[in-house]
Amino acid sequence: MVKQTQKKTKVTTTPKKPVKRRSSTSVKSSAKNKRGHKKITAKTERRLKAKKKFWFWFIPHEINSFKPRVIGRYGAMVLVALVIALQFGYNYTKTGSVLGRVSNITPAALLASTNDERKSNNLEPLIINDKLSAAAAQKANDMLTKGYWSHDSPDGVKPWAWVESNNYSYTEAGENLAKNFTTAGSTVTAWMNSPSHRENVLNPNYQEVGFATVDGEMNGEPTTITVAFYGKPANVAVLAGATEISPTMHVATSSKPINIITRIGLGLQSLTPAAVTALALLFVAITIAIVSHSYRSQLPKKQRESWRRNHAVFKSSGFFVIAAFVVLLYGGGSL
Repeated sequence: MVKQTQKKTKVTTTPKKPVKRRSSTSVKSSAKNKRGHKKITAKTERRLKAKKKFWFWFIPHEINSFKPRVIGRYGAMVLVALVIALQFGYNYTKTGSVLGRVSNITPAALLASTNDERKSNNLEPLIINDKLSAAAAQKANDMLTKGYWSHDSPDGVKPWAWVESNNYSYTEAGENLAKNFTTAGSTVTAWMNSPSHRENVLNPNYQEVGFATVDGEMNGEPTTITVAFYGKPANVAVLAGATEISPTMHVATSSKPINIITRIGLGLQSLTPAAVTALALLFVAITIAIVSHSYRSQLPKKQRESWRRNHAVFKSSGFFVIAAFVVLLYGGGSL
């Protein structure tokens, strides 16, 4: 029997040198370079990161679980805070107070809006009379000084006393008042929606008008008073005669409060640049919320069952209510 023996050979291995690994980015970059593509630069990486953040905050996507963070809890809080800051900041820059009222009413703008309404009704335009304007300014200042909101002062002074004290002779006159409107257009629109005020604006006998808008405080609150005196001047030849003139006087009174639809229209006419910016931000959020709702089926079951935190329709409704409040805030005012 032959005994086979196996030779044991000792295998010696030389230690391998550590291979220097390149990052996946550099490998990818070098691969791209071999194919003739451009290398990813730092600027490109920053742009990609910015794009990812934009999608994370504003676009429903897998990276944010189809819930853009701008309509999340903290995003909504920041948005509401920004809307409030815009209003207060604009008021402060214009009036020096965050609660100040910004008024852009001028006699020229009131005259233009009034004559537009008269032209639409085939009536002759009015012209400004300095005496009527002086009377309107005195009446507005008296109301702010004595703190009353009425055609007659607390001590019984009638509106026509201001007109007559400025030596304006008339055969027919009228007075319109407005409080806390911010634009000429909204003021005249409010007058046109009140029957008695409308009669003064569209009275075919009137030839002249005087306007005054005064800002101040009434009962401790910022207040803007607008006074309009309309007049038909007396004929000098008649005044020189023996006949006695009995002037006709028209005082406009508000029969009912301004309805909600009219207030929305007035608010849209009176929006400041800050309010327009706030509304734009809110409607962007509403659009994002509605688009996100179309991806609701992609959410995990537990999140789909949560109404308040994850239902986009609920959030869009909340943003819409805030937007409506901003519009109504500028639709204030009384006659």
